[in-house]
Amino acid sequence: MSLPTLNTASYELTLPSSDVKVKYRPFLVKEEKVLLQALESQEVKQVVQALKDIVSACTFGQIDVNNLPTFDLEFIFLQIRSKSVGEIANIRVLCPDDKKTYVPIEVDLTKIDVQVDDSHTNNIILDKEKNIGLIMKYPTLDSVDVSIDPKELKTSELFKTIRRCIHQIYEGEKVYNASDYTEKEMDTFLDGLTSQNFKDIQNFFNTIPALMHEVEVTNPKTNVKGKVVLRGLQNFFV
Repeated sequence: MSLPTLNTASYELTLPSSDVKVKYRPFLVKEEKVLLQALESQEVKQVVQALKDIVSACTFGQIDVNNLPTFDLEFIFLQIRSKSVGEIANIRVLCPDDKKTYVPIEVDLTKIDVQVDDSHTNNIILDKEKNIGLIMKYPTLDSVDVSIDPKELKTSELFKTIRRCIHQIYEGEKVYNASDYTEKEMDTFLDGLTSQNFKDIQNFFNTIPALMHEVEVTNPKTNVKGKVVLRGLQNFFV
């Protein structure tokens, strides 16, 4: 006689990038075990793969996790986690006044959302007179190191990330798909940009949608209150 099978509740969320509705379920013990083992390993590749596997399984294979924008995948995982182990997460944050003292706080995961900067756009105009520009695509977990703030990327890594995230180049009504060109050709194109063009592209990454939540903390050593902005999924594993 086989053992009974438990029913798992299902929920629905809306993807921040596209307003598409997706059904999901909490993760199971076997999936949580894989995640915990990945976190214990402290290997970024293992953690990324565990996140992708859990999101794929818990959304019933509805989405392509390999091409999902990072902030979409992080948002989905946070919703899955809140339904799996509780809506309140206990984390440690660094006090901003002395930058040495960590304090434990509770965060309501249901209040965490993807924030979009008002100045953000994925249409980068390079030359207004000739109507030349770029259409950018959002980074995925495979195309960027999620542990690094976009503002702190080294020059070589920044160029690689930019190249990977160019979807199309347009000139008037002519459209050039970046996937049709070699890395060398794309690098040559990027090398021909002006400093202002490059700043505009950097602004795309600096203002990219992200999980963000502001919390207020009091340093127990100095009794000074301060505000801390939690940004990105990694902040909720501290």
